[in-house]
Amino acid sequence: MEVIKHEGFEEQASIKALELLLIDRKNEFRELSNIIGIPITEKCWEKIILKFCLDFDECFKAWADGSIDLDHNTVHKSMTLIRQLAKGRTTMNELAHLENIAYTLAQEFKAVYKRLK
Repeated sequence: MEVIKHEGFEEQASIKALELLLIDRKNEFRELSNIIGIPITEKCWEKIILKFCLDFDECFKAWADGSIDLDHNTVHKSMTLIRQLAKGRTTMNELAHLENIAYTLAQEFKAVYKRLK
């Protein structure tokens, strides 16, 4: 597996954490890949989905508790992530469900990563 390139994560521990997370959460990864448009036949599709989830988690923190400054790039990035999830959805419940999946995957990855460190 390639390195998961995200600030604050070491290569070996992040690869192992993703492998462990995929054991229980492969269906959620597939659901997000289908929504976002990343084919599961693509090389390293799981890492792309994980990166999306980690980015979504950062954006959620920026909007929810103000722990990250809301500069122009952060606002633009978060709106782009939400647009990717919202495309084709007809209700807020559907969007909230997908947002919860992305947030939960990011939190679970961080918890597994922390245990491995």
